[in-house]
Amino acid sequence: MANQNRVGMMDEIRCDEKDYLIWKWRPANNVRRENAIRWGSSLRVREGSVAVFTCRRKGQDAIQEFIEGPFDEALNTSNLPIIASFVAAAYGGGTPFQAEVYFINLAKVVQSRFAVRYFDVFDQRFPDFGVPVAVRGTLTFQIADYREFIELHRLDEFTLEDLQSQVRDAVSRRVKSLVANMPSKLGTPLLQLAGRTDDLSELANNDLSPQLRKVFGIELSSLDIAAIDVDEESDGYTRLMAVTRDVTEATVRAQTEANIKNIHDMQRVQMENLQERLRIEREEGQYRVHKQTQTANFPAYQVEAQTTVGVAGAEALGHMGDNGAADISLGGGGNGGMNMAGIAAGMAIGGSVGRNIAGAMDNTMGNTPAGISGPPVPPPIPRQDRFHVAVNGAATGPFDLITLSSMVASKSLAPESLVWQEGMANWMPAKTVPAIAALFNNGPTTPPPIPVD
Repeated sequence: MANQNRVGMMDEIRCDEKDYLIWKWRPANNVRRENAIRWGSSLRVREGSVAVFTCRRKGQDAIQEFIEGPFDEALNTSNLPIIASFVAAAYGGGTPFQAEVYFINLAKVVQSRFAVRYFDVFDQRFPDFGVPVAVRGTLTFQIADYREFIELHRLDEFTLEDLQSQVRDAVSRRVKSLVANMPSKLGTPLLQLAGRTDDLSELANNDLSPQLRKVFGIELSSLDIAAIDVDEESDGYTRLMAVTRDVTEATVRAQTEANIKNIHDMQRVQMENLQERLRIEREEGQYRVHKQTQTANFPAYQVEAQTTVGVAGAEALGHMGDNGAADISLGGGGNGGMNMAGIAAGMAIGGSVGRNIAGAMDNTMGNTPAGISGPPVPPPIPRQDRFHVAVNGAATGPFDLITLSSMVASKSLAPESLVWQEGMANWMPAKTVPAIAALFNNGPTTPPPIPVD
């Protein structure tokens, strides 16, 4: 759209274009030279755009003034201080000064399609078979830093078509290189490249973003790969398919066999572990039953042991007179004396045997039948205290105090061990039960030294 300017009046500098990236302003009449601008002319810059004033003098570098939108004011030395100093002083009245004015659209997003023609790509496993591959995609970009953009481009010669063409060429070259290296970089078979468009898009965005900013001064918004086309009609594709089919079949077969072997090995190990666990549980169960049987029948084991000792003592006593009465001596020494220590021991053992046998007979056979008189029998031994002991969360016993004393000595019963007997409301620590607490306070088990006269 043409700007509204009237001859002999101040200029109105603005851009009414709807779709642009770089646009140069020119006076609407031919009375003045192109780029002649009057002080006091109005400047209007929309939001998202920037106006660039460029002044050139022969033999000197061009200078530039930037005014970002939104802006709608008259031009004067306050908003164009660099240009004012460059021209030495503001021209009086409406005398114009020379300057080029460009509008840059910072909000413009440029979309451009690109395509990479068929080129041979090689699978690193089979480098002798090249397969033609083509790529299609779309890229979008915009100007991020207009100062950087201006340094890289001559605004007076700029066209969007040329920029798009240069960007497409750069993108196509880089994408071609990325695709050629994808089989080795991503470990992807060449024939599976068609399904890796997302991966290629990510690689291209990461690789091209800094390059496009450095070379063209633009910011890559996105680069989307629409398709990776593999020429399935080519001779290279056919030959590669034949080779890979055999390799794939062999690989699958070998992998399957390996998986089956692993399954069998795992099953064998699991079976061995199960058998070992069952063996351990069986042995532990047998040992537990054995100990429980021993515990439950401890008095019987005790009587049996006492009986064995008594019988042995009785036999020893019977052998004391085997050599005849002539060998018995009351002198206390040599062969002619009587061994009083042996006699005493025999008598003690015999008495013990008698008492034990009598008690056992009384307990097992009951009262003496009528009409038969026997030796006097002592009364039954008073019932001893018996306690249950908690072991690994299970109740064991009951045990009498003799057994508990042995358990204390073997450290299988500790002061903190829980015990219970009939009549107790709850399990109690062993050290809190008077009958058991005394077992932990026994003095030395060996006698003190014999005093010397």
